[in-house]
Amino acid sequence: MRRIAFMVILFISLATPTLGWAHFGKNDVVDVRIVSDNGKAFPKYETFLRGHREGEHYYLEAGKGQRYSIQITNKSDRRIGVVIAVDGRNIIDGKKSDLLRNERMYIIGPYGTNTFEGWRTGMDRTNRFYFAEQSDSYAEKVFADASAMGTIALAVYREKIAQITPRSDMSLPKKEAPAARAPSASSESRPAGKYKLEEREQAGTGFGETTYSPSYLVQFDPDRTIAEKIVLKYEWRSELCRKGIISCGPKNRFWPDDFEFDPIPKDFNG
Repeated sequence: MRRIAFMVILFISLATPTLGWAHFGKNDVVDVRIVSDNGKAFPKYETFLRGHREGEHYYLEAGKGQRYSIQITNKSDRRIGVVIAVDGRNIIDGKKSDLLRNERMYIIGPYGTNTFEGWRTGMDRTNRFYFAEQSDSYAEKVFADASAMGTIALAVYREKIAQITPRSDMSLPKKEAPAARAPSASSESRPAGKYKLEEREQAGTGFGETTYSPSYLVQFDPDRTIAEKIVLKYEWRSELCRKGIISCGPKNRFWPDDFEFDPIPKDFNG
């Protein structure tokens, strides 16, 4: 019998349509949107990290103090499980996440859409996500963990399909081997002191007001391999400007954005 270990949202409290960017990964399994409460997406910018990094990576422009939700649409014809980590913590149980298949995950039905508004603190409630200073983030205040601060990361797992092996009437049924026990989450020790903050505080996600969000447990057996992985690094606009991710400030008259040549006078005959 499969173990019962995962949760799914019964309904979404944000019923208004959302506008935003769609992510089309290498396997095109899901669309992901990071949206504010007014339904608009926070600006994002594609980036390519040095060296080999699994998955797709983006910079996201965060708005200080603004609430946000993670909207995920399943584009496939079978159920998927999604492990979601904000600032490196699993949004269902708060444990340190490596996006592994044995972690708590949300289940999304075929072609379904779920919106995740916050940290799950009970079967029928969550506490809202909002962009905050690192010192006010949930990961920093509760776990003293800044190892993945300012990130929204998710791993998608397709549901494993049971395989039926045909056999002839003369062959004897083989004795089934006992199911392997899933590895338990490793325990982590809390650092003795608070993480030392830099002079420039980076963005994090706070622990906001409680919202009604009913859920229930379902049976789900995930594939061993990740079908799609997406990582977003959210930053304040000033930080994106400093890093040169976006162009900010007035244009430089000695360094135009578009390279142009000197115009030729109309009466020039040379």
